[in-house]
Amino acid sequence: MDKVYAGVDVGKATLEVGIYGERWVGQYNYDVAGVAQLIGAVQGREVGLVVVEATGDLERRLVTALVVAGVPVAVVNPQRVRYFARADGQLAKTDRLDAQVLAKFGWAMQPTLYEAQSAEGEELSAVVTRRKQLVEMLAAEKNRLNTATGSVRRQVEAHIRWLEEEVKALDEAISHLIQTAPQWQERDALLHSVPGVGAVTASTLLAELPELGTLSRQKVAALVGVAPINHDSGRRRGERHILGGRATVRRVLYMAALTATRVNPVIRSFYQRLLAAGKCKKVALTACMRKLLVILNAMLRDHRRWNPDLTLMPSPA
Repeated sequence: MDKVYAGVDVGKATLEVGIYGERWVGQYNYDVAGVAQLIGAVQGREVGLVVVEATGDLERRLVTALVVAGVPVAVVNPQRVRYFARADGQLAKTDRLDAQVLAKFGWAMQPTLYEAQSAEGEELSAVVTRRKQLVEMLAAEKNRLNTATGSVRRQVEAHIRWLEEEVKALDEAISHLIQTAPQWQERDALLHSVPGVGAVTASTLLAELPELGTLSRQKVAALVGVAPINHDSGRRRGERHILGGRATVRRVLYMAALTATRVNPVIRSFYQRLLAAGKCKKVALTACMRKLLVILNAMLRDHRRWNPDLTLMPSPA
């Protein structure tokens, strides 16, 4: 029997499944029983690949269950899928149609298989994600404090104190996870040796970019979403833009690059040269993000600490 391609549209309560080239579509509750039923149905169809969209943490339980069951799965960028659907003439959008588009996308594009993290990796990723959520809540509450009065102000202040304590506790938990895992101790020390890279950046890279140090500079830049994309036609040379990638990694890389333009001699010099050449600050900073990422990638690849004299540390092609 030929292998078939399945797409799963993941919702908060339901999972819609589509099979490429068939009308068959199944719907399952997104709970333990529903996931088990979906896996049984998929295994019964001799599915060669299941495709799901990266939607944050919503798809994590399903992807983990599929990997544990030995079902090949790919987690793809939703934006790529939408572009694919439009190019294919599929403009309508429903959960059922999305599942069928995902299945066809898997057949046509052959996306890279998802590689499961270790249990420790999953735990670190979960804790890092939770910390980010609390930091966002903390920022929102501090903004509300500007207009809060009376008893509401006291409640907001109490919530801010609680959030700050929780963030501190998560920082300690993240540090403990990293320092008790041999596979992360060296990588964490290498990352921390770079001026501009702090604990938040290092832990996010370890948790959300485990491929760092194993890819070429072109691939790691594209994976994060800091590779410039050409927009040229004929003699016209359009502006370069960045697109897609892992937004969580890109956010911390932005802050690290911003700091590095002040404290890192290599990045600071590179940034100033770009500004002197007429580049706007946004473009120059994006270029610094990419350069910093390429340097970090090479350092982890070569197991080498930061050295400002080694400004050119290319990744293999």
